[in-house]
Amino acid sequence: MYRNSDYIYDAAVQLESLVGIPIIVESSRKEYDGLLTINNIQFLVVSKVEVRASNKGLIYAQLKDIEEKIKKPLVVVAKFIASDIAKEFKEKGINYIDIAGNGFIKQGNIFIFVSGQKAHIAQKTNQARAFQEAGIKLIFNLLSDSKNLMSSYRELAEKTGIAIGSVSNIIRELEDLHFILKTESKRVLKNKPELLNRWVIAYNDVLRPKLVKRKMRFADKNKYVEWRSIIQPNDNGTFLWSGEPAGAILTNYLKPATFTIYTDKNWQECAKLFNMVPDENGDIEIMTIFWNIEDYKNDKQTVPPVIAYTDLINTGLDRNLETAKLILENDLPNIK
Repeated sequence: MYRNSDYIYDAAVQLESLVGIPIIVESSRKEYDGLLTINNIQFLVVSKVEVRASNKGLIYAQLKDIEEKIKKPLVVVAKFIASDIAKEFKEKGINYIDIAGNGFIKQGNIFIFVSGQKAHIAQKTNQARAFQEAGIKLIFNLLSDSKNLMSSYRELAEKTGIAIGSVSNIIRELEDLHFILKTESKRVLKNKPELLNRWVIAYNDVLRPKLVKRKMRFADKNKYVEWRSIIQPNDNGTFLWSGEPAGAILTNYLKPATFTIYTDKNWQECAKLFNMVPDENGDIEIMTIFWNIEDYKNDKQTVPPVIAYTDLINTGLDRNLETAKLILENDLPNIK
């Protein structure tokens, strides 16, 4: 029986009891999380423990990748799906079921929609120390350049701004989680795609919310067209593009509709320098740089690729998922 199959059965049984339509579950094929058959239509299952804002972008990317390879309708089955994400899934036409029996299935002659069933709120994943704030900073350093694993604990502490003892504990935990292999002569980063996914979720859930300085908008609408020229290397401070602008610069694939800037200055200085005004619904996000700026300088005025990739994935938008995939292939080849 494939992993996660227990709650696939539980979710299917609960939905079946609510709508009175037989649902057949198959979970013995190791290449799939499972298969559901409803009214003779077979759905390939993508199973998740929970679906929240912090991992929705990764789920959209996974669904898009599966759809391109396998011409079969999909259904997301999870223990818990946040209500706002369930609403978003329905609007996007994405089939889903949670363990309480809430679900949306629209395919062929099938239309099922159940909401309002009380769901058990799953505890957040990534509770390990490696995926809390200090660990997030250290893993970012390792994903950005796996050669950093050969640095001493003291050097890693200096690079990341965390305590030597924390570095030691996090490295040991990553070994236990099979993300680091330690030999007599060196350490090697393993299972890097999975580690990146875990890091993206933890970053969005734990660290990123603490980095948001202010939402803004340009006072002069022409700035939205001339955005490439507003950040100059000789500005008094560090200002780096992330998200859609970084995607546009790194891939030449995207025309930004929203703007993310990481900086070591306060939002008031950004407002003055770039002619911005505060706006809680603004399309510009000002963020705090958390890494050692000197270690990741480039002439493109962009954040390190891991951050650009994550901020693009986080949106869940198709155009940004495509751009993130290009960054992963071209700017983060060591992670593949």
